[in-house]
Amino acid sequence: MLLHTEHLTKSYNGFRALDDLNLTVTRGEVVGLLGPNGSGKTTALRLILGFLRPTTGHATVAGHDCWADSVRARRHVSYLPGELRLYENMTGRQLVRFLGELRGDERRADVDALARRFDIDLDRPIAHLSSGMKRKVALLQVLVPHAPLLILDEPTNTLDPTMRDELLAQLRQARDGGQAVVFSSHVLGEVEQVCDRVAVVDHGKVIASGSMDELLSGSAVRVHVAGLDQALRNQLAAFGPVDAEGDQLTFTTLKPDRVPELVSKIVSLGGRVYEVVPRHTTLEDRFLQLLQAEEH
Repeated sequence: MLLHTEHLTKSYNGFRALDDLNLTVTRGEVVGLLGPNGSGKTTALRLILGFLRPTTGHATVAGHDCWADSVRARRHVSYLPGELRLYENMTGRQLVRFLGELRGDERRADVDALARRFDIDLDRPIAHLSSGMKRKVALLQVLVPHAPLLILDEPTNTLDPTMRDELLAQLRQARDGGQAVVFSSHVLGEVEQVCDRVAVVDHGKVIASGSMDELLSGSAVRVHVAGLDQALRNQLAAFGPVDAEGDQLTFTTLKPDRVPELVSKIVSLGGRVYEVVPRHTTLEDRFLQLLQAEEH
């Protein structure tokens, strides 16, 4: 267990920005932290990095308390913030070397090879780079040290699709090499591609967590039906959450073996079924379903 949080909570004048976060991350896995804007994701990351003092609870990295022993905890972490603040009077190469020396890391021979993969000119002043190029320099300095734990806040912001794919490949490589990765993102397709586990945060609380297989278990089924008014449709609630659009009903967690039972129920209510289309549940389906359930 590399990262461990226990009842981690942060309040501001009675408002709980993060409420009772319990999270563990082990070496060799990628964990996604998901949630709408203002849900508490960035607060959680800042607590883990020792930038904020928890109101209650605690977090540890490699056994070091993230607040009381923050310097030792951060020696095990490489961090990409959501909002960049780089030393723009340096070149990319100077920045990577400077930050490596602060960490006490040996110089890596593959810096230039990694820079080529991200299409970065390390010898240009950072002040002359576009926002996307600055983001790539920041990513480079996160990947170069081979820290045990990578923490990335919205890492693909401003990256073009090719560079997004390259970053996801690098995160998989880091995982396969025994590093742990925690990253927040609002691009759910990317999370689904690379994460082993996911925690969904809303209003400061974790509302769901588990492996990707656990969260995406079951299938969505779209049914083209006629002859059912809203009162009769409400009687289909036993088959799980349903989204209605015209005469299309989409059951977002229905297992395939329950489809015959669903069709029989619709017919018994006087409805007519024209089409049944199974569809794999995506992370976006599950994410929206969880947020809708919280609202109700």
